[in-house]
Amino acid sequence: MAGTVRTSPSGSGGALREEYDTALLDLDGVVYVAGDAVPHAVRSLEEARDAGMRLAYVTNNASRTPEAVARHLGELGLPAEAEDVITSAQAVARLIAERFPRGSRVLAVGGDGLREALREQGMSVVDSADDEPAAVVQGYGGPRLQWGRLGEAAIAVGRGVAWFAANGDVTVPGERGVLPGNGAAVEVVRMATRWMRDAPEPQIAGKPRPPMHRETILRTGARRPLVVGDRLDTDIEGAHVGGVDSLLVMTGVTDAAQLLAARPEHRPAYVALDLRGLAQPHPEPSGDAEAGFGCGGWTARAGTDALVLEGEGEVPDGLRALCAAAWTAAGDRGGCGLDAGKALARLGL
Repeated sequence: MAGTVRTSPSGSGGALREEYDTALLDLDGVVYVAGDAVPHAVRSLEEARDAGMRLAYVTNNASRTPEAVARHLGELGLPAEAEDVITSAQAVARLIAERFPRGSRVLAVGGDGLREALREQGMSVVDSADDEPAAVVQGYGGPRLQWGRLGEAAIAVGRGVAWFAANGDVTVPGERGVLPGNGAAVEVVRMATRWMRDAPEPQIAGKPRPPMHRETILRTGARRPLVVGDRLDTDIEGAHVGGVDSLLVMTGVTDAAQLLAARPEHRPAYVALDLRGLAQPHPEPSGDAEAGFGCGGWTARAGTDALVLEGEGEVPDGLRALCAAAWTAAGDRGGCGLDAGKALARLGL
């Protein structure tokens, strides 16, 4: 939770889908990768919904409309409505609408999702810096984003136009590897305007910033939400900022070594290999730094120069025990400075 230093994963005696009323699910790396469903994702979410958990899909990807995302989810076997999808485009459009009157011109550099969200808030979308926009906003445009569009944004920002960004994700997962994200496009505009005295910075709405969490709660009405994601610096930090619990799944960009080295604001409440973790109880590691931390059949401790893992059991339990040992050793720092290679190899991670 916000304002605390987590030194161990939390425990849940029952299934997470029964402990929380709404799952705030990231998409890329959690539900699908490069458009294809992550193994076990569809069935796990169907079962969670049948158990009474509401499913809301919360994405920093601003390129597609909620309707398009809902159709994609339906094609994967997850029936969804547009209102089940919350995007960073909606969050940044609300930010702009709160600052400028309806009908204001906004230079939008991004996909259909960004343009539709702006129109939903009553903004007039334009394409040129010469259209005298009141604001510039950048959102992920995918492979169709043209270099000239970034030039228009840079010209407008250089003229002192207010600058916004749907999110700051430097990378996004792709079928063939990691690809540049909206944050990379934002950096292009930043570099093109750094000649300015007091060079501007964009107001960013997406995860982990508060506007995205606010947008999610406004649209879902969740009372006891659980953020489910694969990224420490967006999903998990966003949950920390919002003061809610989070579940990290290991199906996206974060690997086990990065999890063990996480800074306090990047430490999730729960850890699972995939979305099957919604249906499982999560035993809390017990013990201390001297005796080690036990979870399931595993015991983990911080050695002189490496993390040590002993015993046997389920892989998630071993990972939880290692988290407790590493995070306790690190305290309020990121990384405990101990080699985790051998310990993680025992888990096949």
